[in-house]
Amino acid sequence: MSFYIGREASKLWKRIYAETTTEIKLLAENWKYLLAGLVFQYIHGLAARGVHYLHRPAPTLQDVGFFLLPELGQDKAYISETLFAMIFISFVLWTFHPFILKSRKIYTVLIWCRVLAFLVASQVLRIITFYSTQLPGPNYHCREGSKLATLPRPDSVLEVLFINFPRGVVYGCGDLIFSSHMIFTLVFVLTYQKYGTRRSIKQLGWVLAVIQSLLIVASRKHYTVDIVVAWYTVNLVVFFIDKKLPELPDRSIATATLLPLSTKDKDSRTKEENHKLLNGNSGDPADWRQRTQVNGKIMEDGNTLHADSAMNGA
Repeated sequence: MSFYIGREASKLWKRIYAETTTEIKLLAENWKYLLAGLVFQYIHGLAARGVHYLHRPAPTLQDVGFFLLPELGQDKAYISETLFAMIFISFVLWTFHPFILKSRKIYTVLIWCRVLAFLVASQVLRIITFYSTQLPGPNYHCREGSKLATLPRPDSVLEVLFINFPRGVVYGCGDLIFSSHMIFTLVFVLTYQKYGTRRSIKQLGWVLAVIQSLLIVASRKHYTVDIVVAWYTVNLVVFFIDKKLPELPDRSIATATLLPLSTKDKDSRTKEENHKLLNGNSGDPADWRQRTQVNGKIMEDGNTLHADSAMNGA
């Protein structure tokens, strides 16, 4: 038993070492994209903090979701955050599964480059939207009479740059259209939908995304319009950005290259293959034989040509 455990542990460490070596190479080539995506997460938080200074509390707007869904109350507002944390942590762990599991389909560095591209594009649209119109926040700390509903003028630039983390992030107001929680949730679900392998988890992901939407409205953290806009905006963003990005290599099958081919490389490879087919040669070097076309027929090595000529009396 101990021998079996030791052997499996040795295999696991070798797998981790091999995967780490591969990911480090990918990180050396793609670190700029990852860094830019992470920096923009701070910029997004800074923008959300800035709009809080512009927020002015007012009576809650009429909302169909507020009529249909009972209010959870302040003591149960943690439920939606708990579900979001579960979705977030589960997705992060899944992106690192190639380091441990033998069956793997993705590269961790490449999948996060893709995810961050989706997040940044969605967050740019979100910043433009909530700065265009500031709605009165429906959350409890954003309502009239709450001391947190408005922020006093900052005493220094550093006060703004530090965004009062994490309190300033949790108790923000004004950054409503559209929901940031739904951006992350939908990007994660859509990414697993394409690169995940288990159908049951894919279906569970969509169910959790719907439940997350309902809980956010029931917690009065967002208006219904914030959720509806997130659903179609994020799906469209992922659809169009995904078509522009190079496809990821599928690790479940043997791949000739480590990195995905760019569109230019794909086109050049396709043209090369078509050229070989037009010349009568396949991709196999062993099949590169001299061919001659006679009477609309392709002859090889000149042997068939002599036989045909003899039959015609030439």
